[in-house]
Amino acid sequence: MRTGKEGIRAIVTTVRRGQRYTEANRALAARTAKLLDIPNIPRGNDSLEELRAAYGADAVLVARRGVLTLVTAEGELFFHPGMAHLRMKNLLLGHGDHLVSALGLVEGMHVLDCTLGTGADAIVESFAVGAQGTVTALESNPLIAAVIADGLAHATGDNYEMHAAMRRITVHHADALTYLRTQADGSCDVVYFDPMFRRPLHESAGMNALRVLADSRALTGETIAEARRVARLRVVMKERRESAEFERLGFTHITGGKYSRIAYGVMEL
Repeated sequence: MRTGKEGIRAIVTTVRRGQRYTEANRALAARTAKLLDIPNIPRGNDSLEELRAAYGADAVLVARRGVLTLVTAEGELFFHPGMAHLRMKNLLLGHGDHLVSALGLVEGMHVLDCTLGTGADAIVESFAVGAQGTVTALESNPLIAAVIADGLAHATGDNYEMHAAMRRITVHHADALTYLRTQADGSCDVVYFDPMFRRPLHESAGMNALRVLADSRALTGETIAEARRVARLRVVMKERRESAEFERLGFTHITGGKYSRIAYGVMEL
């Protein structure tokens, strides 16, 4: 299967024999192969580099400890909530969160997050809107969508509030503009975009793997216009504070942490 950015070829496999979670790994690999219509390759004792070479794969999805890891030459991507748990703790303590404030989130609201990425923002959004609200998250690359959706649905731990928020997120593999065109006027409260920055803030193996696969196209005026039609209250975009994208796309109200390198453009509707 060729999928995602520039026709990347992918396969799925498991960790080597003898490691834990054997049956769970096999079941996850089989489920992922069916979902993405990609080859499910028995691992044996081959290294991932040997498998990539043998099958001409650019990316390998590995079922490891019951969750998926996406391995590319640039690095590995796997689900991790990142700073979401600390941001949720701050909200519980009444300290606020810049994204939640920019979106104007309260319990019961309906959020369309057009750029799932690692899923951390979606978790915070889901926590903020609570069980009576909804978060629908879009990811244009099917490999990223599979990894993050699986993590949101199956990752475990002892933080009940975070895992409840994760389970409430609905993930769709979809292009934002294509999806927005199918939605009714005012069908959600807020629409959020976190596009790949024109210049990265920092380098990491996980972000490098995400960056090589993620949709790097700049947002268009048509996409923002569709978002304005679909949202009832706000359209919000995250970018570097000094980015010219805010002005180009018509965001005149910029908010966020005073000393943060990122900011949020807010369109009130």
